[in-house]
Formats: sequence, C-alpha cells, structure tokens
Amino acid sequence: MDFDAIVLAGGRSARLGGTPKSGLMYDGATLLERSIAAAGGARRIVVVGPEPAGLPAGVLSCREDPPFAGPAAAIAAGLAALWQARTAGEDDAAMVLVLACDMPRAADAVRALRDSAAAAGAGSVMASSPDGRLQPLAGFYRTAALQRAVDDAEAGGTLTHGSVFALLARLDVQAVTVPAGSTDDVDTWDDAAALGVAAREQ
Repeated sequence: MDFDAIVLAGGRSARLGGTPKSGLMYDGATLLERSIAAAGGARRIVVVGPEPAGLPAGVLSCREDPPFAGPAAAIAAGLAALWQARTAGEDDAAMVLVLACDMPRAADAVRALRDSAAAAGAGSVMASSPDGRLQPLAGFYRTAALQRAVDDAEAGGTLTHGSVFALLARLDVQAVTVPAGSTDDVDTWDDAAALGVAAREQ
C-alpha cells in the first residue's frame, strides 16, 4: 500500500512537567524512534514538532504554526511538508498514516491498521482499543480526503486548537480493533511507569 506518514511530536507534555514525550525511552529506544520505525514502509515520513536531533536520513521535520496549536494544526503542517517534498510530476501517496509519538507499542496497531486498510481497498481506518476507545492519532487516512478536511477547517477558522475528531468527522472512517495495549499512551508519569517508559538518562 502506498502511503506517507505524519508523526506528531509537538505537544507541551504539561502533565510530564514539560519533559518531551518524544525523548522518553522504551525497550532501548526513544518513543520517537519507535514511532518512526512503526511507520516503516512509508514513502516519506515527516515529524511535526520541535526539530529533534539525529533524525534518520530522509525523515522530514516541520512545525505547526503557531507552535502548540494542537494535533489538527500539526496534521495540516505535516500534509503541507509532504506536499512540498514531492518531486516534479509526483502524485501524493494515496494514504497517510497519522501517528502520535506517545504510544510505545504503536507498531502493533499500525500493522493491524495497515492490513485492514489494504483489505478494504485503501479506505480510511482508525484504531479502536478492544474496549471500544477510538484513537484518531493512530490511523491511515485517504490523503485527498484529509487534505480537503484540513482546507475546510482552515477556511472555517477551526484548525488551530481544533478537535481532531471534528477534523476527521469529514472523512468516511472505519474503526479497526487493534491489539490490546497497542494504543496506550503516555500522558503522566504514572502512565509511563505502567507502560515501562522512562526518562532518558542524562
């Protein structure tokens, strides 16, 4: 399946005392490194957030405008960066993976979502935990439809600090049940401890 990937890594991490989630460690790698690995197979990957050091060769980076404008604005910035990176005559990838960087076990969710999207003829899919909790920041979305939704939200003044669910409401999205724990995220230090995530040693 032809897809690009947007990795969201630009939140304030307020409940972590400002410690960037992207640099937290899980099983010997940072959460950002694990997210980039989970997006393996993407034509292009863009990380949206403060420019991190040591990105793999070829991985793009950008920032939402204004900074900390929320994940909907970050998705828009990622789409713009992917569009700018196209070569002359190159079409957009049919699908785009949107993935927050604070889910240490996201690779399992991405595999399930990718399989479902491919089986559905590259229809948009969003992760759902086994107990029915939707996670819009783990999903494959049709690029053209997502761009139209971004354009509509921007025209309506609802992109900055806007709801991701409201943004995606414009799309035809199928919920896909992913493996238990694969969309568990880190919002607090208690979450981190429960998931085996730790701060990087200085």
